[in-house]
Amino acid sequence: MAKKKAEPAGQTVARNRKARRDYFLDEEFEAGIVLLGTEVKSLRLGRANINDAYAREKDGEIWLEGVHIPEYDPAGRTNHDPNRPRRLLLHRREINRLIGATNRAGQTVVPLSLYFNRRGIAKVSLALARGKHTYDKRQTVRDRDWQRQKARLMREKG
Repeated sequence: MAKKKAEPAGQTVARNRKARRDYFLDEEFEAGIVLLGTEVKSLRLGRANINDAYAREKDGEIWLEGVHIPEYDPAGRTNHDPNRPRRLLLHRREINRLIGATNRAGQTVVPLSLYFNRRGIAKVSLALARGKHTYDKRQTVRDRDWQRQKARLMREKG
């Protein structure tokens, strides 16, 4: 029973486009993210990379690792570390669900997008995911091509 999240209403900063290609996405979550001031300013400029990011459990909390938020140049020497782990803000029930799925079912937690919601708060969209094999990826491409071809034929026929 996956929660279907709508596309974020605010400004999207970064999107992990490879996630849908490389994983079967089972369930999506929305989490807050603990950031420093210079990180927020850098994100507001639209500078972030979440392509190689993942979330993991540490001391009963979920941490986002592999996210690159470049330094904010006007901050000078009070800048942040661009690749530091960042804590995610989730409800205890969601944290337990993610920890259980990663330990028991061998799933992984993959960030899909990093954005600001309508209130201007930085959020990250996460998904519980299972890895795809090469033949699964090929089948996905075939299905997508067939859907495109079918739509084209329907348009031409009237």
